[in-house]
Amino acid sequence: MTDATHTRPDARQAGRFTFPGTDISVNRMGYGAMQLAGPHVFGPPADEDAARAVLKEAVACGVDHIDTSDFYGPYVVNRLIDEALRPYPEALTLVTKVGAFRDEKGGWPLDRSPEGLTRAVHDNLDHLGIDRIDVVNLRMGGPEDDVIEPLGVLKRFQDEGRIAHIGLSNVTAAQVRAGQSVVPIVCVQNQYNVVFRGDDALIDSLADEGIAYVPFFPLGGFTPIQSAGLDGVARDLGVSAQQVALAWLLQRSPNVLVIPGTSSVAHLHDNIAAAALSLPDDALTTLNGLATAG
Repeated sequence: MTDATHTRPDARQAGRFTFPGTDISVNRMGYGAMQLAGPHVFGPPADEDAARAVLKEAVACGVDHIDTSDFYGPYVVNRLIDEALRPYPEALTLVTKVGAFRDEKGGWPLDRSPEGLTRAVHDNLDHLGIDRIDVVNLRMGGPEDDVIEPLGVLKRFQDEGRIAHIGLSNVTAAQVRAGQSVVPIVCVQNQYNVVFRGDDALIDSLADEGIAYVPFFPLGGFTPIQSAGLDGVARDLGVSAQQVALAWLLQRSPNVLVIPGTSSVAHLHDNIAAAALSLPDDALTTLNGLATAG
């Protein structure tokens, strides 16, 4: 790793957020570990040392919120996190997801059965090398899926002290309300970025309740956001389009936490540098007009 002591970006510059009803406070600029697995999030990466270096550098840059799941790989990413970071820094918050698994062909079948969730919780605990998971997000498959029964399973683990807090992923506002009847929901993780804006109303309602909103695919996923408007703002400001997209999310609402993923230290630095970027009003006007999905 190159000497970055004088140029290392600081995740703390994005400010902090405290999950509701908890003692967990994190820097709003976090890290999503999905891309540390092999191609298509399946199997190990080509260079495991490089993957571990990215994790160590993220923490060195002030990242204290890492998003992961045991179905990344599967099992690969949690193992890398364990190898790179344990014993974990006291302030580090690990957030994982359950509700799906990987089949032998690399598919992503959903499994929210009591047996599947039980296995997933134990696997995450074992492969991360921890006794309690800070936050577990239940991944749903669609707006008609029932959240009540699977959340009841996770609540039992919470009551036993194996899960500290619970969130939801890939959900509607109605599913969030239903989930809140079972257990306090501390965060919601859905697809959202400067172009894909379907959750605007949900973000605002969660902000009113002090609940975190964590957009996945904040940079468009494996196909990066392509927009002449985004590129134009980046060019005018002399920064990357990825930095503009992340800065826009951070300025969108104070309850938004970002978890951009990468397997490169250079790209990690570029992403975290967005924590210090303040977009001017004319740039925000341009970016706010880019929505293409709702």
